[in-house]
Amino acid sequence: MLRRSVPVIRGLDHVVHVVRDLEAAGEFYDMLGFTVGARNRHPWGTHNRLIQLPGFFIEILEVAEPDSIPDSADGIFSFGGFNRDFLASVGQGLSMLVLEGNDPAAEKAEFDAAGFGGFELFDFSREGKRPDGSDVEVSFSLAFARDPASSHAGFFTCLQRKPENFWAPDLQRHMNGSAGVAGVVLVAPEPEPHLAFLETFIGAPLRRAVDGWYIAKTPRGDVDLMSPALFTERFAIAPPTDEGMRIAALRFGVADIDKTRKRVSSSRMSAEEIEGLIVIGPGAGLGATLLFEQVG
Repeated sequence: MLRRSVPVIRGLDHVVHVVRDLEAAGEFYDMLGFTVGARNRHPWGTHNRLIQLPGFFIEILEVAEPDSIPDSADGIFSFGGFNRDFLASVGQGLSMLVLEGNDPAAEKAEFDAAGFGGFELFDFSREGKRPDGSDVEVSFSLAFARDPASSHAGFFTCLQRKPENFWAPDLQRHMNGSAGVAGVVLVAPEPEPHLAFLETFIGAPLRRAVDGWYIAKTPRGDVDLMSPALFTERFAIAPPTDEGMRIAALRFGVADIDKTRKRVSSSRMSAEEIEGLIVIGPGAGLGATLLFEQVG
């Protein structure tokens, strides 16, 4: 008897927030009460600083050495080139959504078979720093996917090869009370044509909440896809607009919303409260919408 393989639902791993000034962006997140890691350097011309939550992180990214960044070639995805072009085309913001990888070769094969792949696997290592300042090596394997209708949203899975060198509990303690990622919010003028891609990428179906709003549950956070009108109705701000999908917002779960409110207020950051959510809009958020909500 043939056994059917059980789909693997991929949880949220990280998002890329591309910015013009990495130090200024670090100060922004620090003002919001996040613990921000030290500067790291990629071998292809981008630099980053990370904000860790349990099993998830924000990669704040700067195109620091543009002359070192290779262009994409046939079958080769250029991470640096994508973010350089994103910054030049649409400005700062959430450029890439990354899910946790388990078997990069199998994920590549799945994306290729569905017509959403076509890129070689990418393995790399870089130097990282522990909270005590000591150097360690971190290593990753990436499998890229693409939604052909969305030129300003990047997608890949990420497998940590040396997770013991990457994750640091001390970096996951935040003054604003953020305890974990609650989800990401994507927007598209017509959400339905993007469902097949997202269901392949996530490994789970998206359920319709209302017309124009779909939700996928993953082992680590939700993926919401909604129309710009519904995004504005829900969060009282305008999302980024594009012909295809854009990554519009990042949702944080906090243990004590009052603690978060006090921290955001003390930072003098422009914020709104809507139905229990604290909302930092893209004007203040360097092109990203940041949402804080009570959990537990």
